Amino acid sequence: MGDPPGSRTVSPVLLGAGGGDGDWLPVTAGESGAAVFRSVDGTRYAKCVAAAGAADLRAERDRIAWLTGQGVPGPQVLDWHSGDAGACLVSGAVPGVPADRVSAADLRDSWERVAAAVRLLHEVPQRQCPFRRDLDGMVALARDVVARGAVNPEFLPVQQQHTPAAELLAHLVPQVARRRAQEAADMVVCHGDLCLPNIVLDPRTLGVSGFIDLGRLGLTDRHADLALLLANARETWTDEKQARAADAAFAESYGIALDHDRLRFYLRLDPLTWG
Repeated sequence: MGDPPGSRTVSPVLLGAGGGDGDWLPVTAGESGAAVFRSVDGTRYAKCVAAAGAADLRAERDRIAWLTGQGVPGPQVLDWHSGDAGACLVSGAVPGVPADRVSAADLRDSWERVAAAVRLLHEVPQRQCPFRRDLDGMVALARDVVARGAVNPEFLPVQQQHTPAAELLAHLVPQVARRRAQEAADMVVCHGDLCLPNIVLDPRTLGVSGFIDLGRLGLTDRHADLALLLANARETWTDEKQARAADAAFAESYGIALDHDRLRFYLRLDPLTWG
């Protein structure tokens, strides 16, 4: 969707990032006025927000800068602009193609390397991570989104799209104490939105070039990441048999016995936190 009536898209040019209008090409635009631009030469991305979103974008900038120093592949912060009009984050492009744009055969060929890259992220010592994305924070965010009636039904599983969001959240709340204890024993540095579009692959080698869209990166239960990744990958696999085989292959390469109850919990909680 475009900007709301009467609003102005916040652009890199408006915020001082780059030269003339021709330096940047629009990629996406959000309902809130957030917008993403790509440089003409394809080497940079600029994410721009109105003033109300500046704090969240600053937090994303800090996460990108921190992850750069941890040996995990991803973008680099190149520039930052903020002012009364809003804020703009300029980062280097991660070369390659998002993992949701490759064939099922290519994704399967890359799957062990995806598992290794996710494990590398999750093995960053948690004491070094200053950011949290813990269960209590997710539940608090879900309560806010649900209370505002801002849950997007399209983010929900098809079988839940006609169930009131408050009812969906109420089904999860009795599990929170148990999940909190599991999180304490299995907390790692998580991406926070680990879906295929946020994993960039080298199209020649099918290795992982890097992770992108790091605004939700922080400490939480590793199953919060794994739930999103495995569920999203099912949209690429050709059938249930292939999906189950891929889950097993991922678990073996990553080195984990998947807790399917925990996966279901986080898969149902995550859609309630966007809004």
